[in-house]
Amino acid sequence: MKHGKKYLAALEKYDVTKHYGVTEACQLVKDLHYVKFDETVELSVTLRLEKNQTVRDTLVFPHQFTGEKRVLVFCKEERVKEALEAGATYAGSTEYIDKVKGGWLDFDVAVATPDMMKDVGRLGMVLGRKGLMPNPKTGTVTPNIAQAVAELKKGRTEFRADKGGVVHIPVGKVSMDAKDTAENVSTFLTELERKKPADAKAGFVRSVSISSSMGPGVWVDFKEEE
Repeated sequence: MKHGKKYLAALEKYDVTKHYGVTEACQLVKDLHYVKFDETVELSVTLRLEKNQTVRDTLVFPHQFTGEKRVLVFCKEERVKEALEAGATYAGSTEYIDKVKGGWLDFDVAVATPDMMKDVGRLGMVLGRKGLMPNPKTGTVTPNIAQAVAELKKGRTEFRADKGGVVHIPVGKVSMDAKDTAENVSTFLTELERKKPADAKAGFVRSVSISSSMGPGVWVDFKEEE
């Protein structure tokens, strides 16, 4: 990939082969920022996963950086009021299933009660393609509507390893204090370690890098205690 002059200039400001401590790496990402908009800071973690192993879960970062999410709850009529009072943007059953079938996707995350999944499952071609299908592994298929909605409104974020064993996840904004971004990074790495497969081999985390949306990557010394 061909990069512009500003990107290449940023590369000259640090040692691209060095692994930096979490806080230092986050500060470097801020210092290397060269575009006019407030970029998202993204973490990329390469895992040592064996065949049929995967990692997928959710977490709530200590320092939030995204706008409030619009939550759609698929539930029976008797639980609509509960969902809306918990903070859901939309709540209902067949009317919203029909709207989604028609192409409506004006929400950021969907939650469903277990008794709705037989019908919601038919939306797989629409919601699955957009990564919006409720899933019990991420806590979005649950009888506890209030808890799920509350956590999502606080910024609960899903993460999963792709086919290459890499987890990509946003951890902050360039405008944030580097220490706050670093705390988000450390929170995620700790959670990732907790979620590793029981039969994972040594060296589960192979590499960690961090960058802004448009900036160069910085290697992170993830084993260093901050």
